[in-house]
Amino acid sequence: MAIKDWHEDDRPREKLLKFGAAHLSDAEILAIFLRTGTQSQSAIELARHLITHFGSLAELLSAPKDEVLACHGIGPAKYAQILASLEMGTRYLDSQLKTGQALGRSQVVKDYISTQLRGEHREVFAVMCLDNALNLLNYEILFTGGISSCSVCIKHVLRHALTHSASQLIVAHNHPHTDAQPSAADNRLTDELKKACDLIDLSLIDHIIVGRNDTLSYAENALYPFA
Repeated sequence: MAIKDWHEDDRPREKLLKFGAAHLSDAEILAIFLRTGTQSQSAIELARHLITHFGSLAELLSAPKDEVLACHGIGPAKYAQILASLEMGTRYLDSQLKTGQALGRSQVVKDYISTQLRGEHREVFAVMCLDNALNLLNYEILFTGGISSCSVCIKHVLRHALTHSASQLIVAHNHPHTDAQPSAADNRLTDELKKACDLIDLSLIDHIIVGRNDTLSYAENALYPFA
């Protein structure tokens, strides 16, 4: 059955307008951007197939271009629509963070970091420099490692913060192929970095880990040393 033949409350676009985006599944959201399906699949069926094939919406959005284009029903136009939707979300979050008003909301910060790091296939370490009013001064990936590890120089992080006149920091790294559960090494680094920041009157307010399908905030979960 074509989507146009569904009950109005079940159609993704109509459902979005009537109930809000929070009431839509990942497949329904994706179907709105795809707009059309194939001769044998509706847009929602194509969206479900893509999410099942890649494992999740996040993995689809971070998948290499050639892998996405190899899927039946996805040509350059649809792939461009997917990329544009991802970039629109990233730019919206970036504009929100630069006002300083959104950095008090941990979910917005996690969403921003996730959009920045989700597509990285190697482990990287990033730093957000903030002023006292939580305005975003600078976001930058400082270190790039391998598939499962990344070496971080604490002195380099501190120099970077001072260069941007930061008074507060949020650091982040990714686990490209595992969940966001922090390792013992992650905890040691966070502890050492917080102690180093304290010495120069710099506040480390959070460490965010972006996993394969989830995101974790040290501060939000009251993990040491933010407890």
